[in-house]
Amino acid sequence: MAKFHPHITENIQAFIENQHLFFVATAPLSKDGHINLSPKGLDCFKVLGPNKVGYMDLISSGNETSAHTLENGRITFMFCSFDKVPNILRLYGRGITVLPGDAEWEELSKHFTIYPSTRQLIVADITKVQTSCGYGVPLYDYTGERSIHFDWAEKKGEDGLKQYVEDNNLASLDDLPTVIAAKKGA
Repeated sequence: MAKFHPHITENIQAFIENQHLFFVATAPLSKDGHINLSPKGLDCFKVLGPNKVGYMDLISSGNETSAHTLENGRITFMFCSFDKVPNILRLYGRGITVLPGDAEWEELSKHFTIYPSTRQLIVADITKVQTSCGYGVPLYDYTGERSIHFDWAEKKGEDGLKQYVEDNNLASLDDLPTVIAAKKGA
């Protein structure tokens, strides 16, 4: 049975901190637009307050979350327990993208490990917290993080990463601008 909470409790925060994987979902307003659902790892998610969270986002092949939150702010995070105690946690809220150089960057970035390939921070005000049983989620063992992204980023170098963002991260699948593109045009 689903239970709703007005904020992130200490127990919920402890659950979040014990997970190695979470999912972030966003969608454009268009009924024909593509819904985005992305898995994330690397201990990049942080609880910033009882109703505020954020994660450090690495350069990758798309930038849907930034485009969708710029358009409408809607964002959902999901955590699943893959160990003995089943649990599913969803955090519903309104998100924004914070880029290096933004006024909020200096304060927020100190909560995260910032890598040369860090693209942005996604920060959300949480309006609803939901827990549910998770009985149908299978058991899995965590064996570690992959190094592939960091190997790729090191080969690209600073200039190569900037060019990759220019080539791949300025618009969503539905051609909505990302925050990077919007700030370039400002």
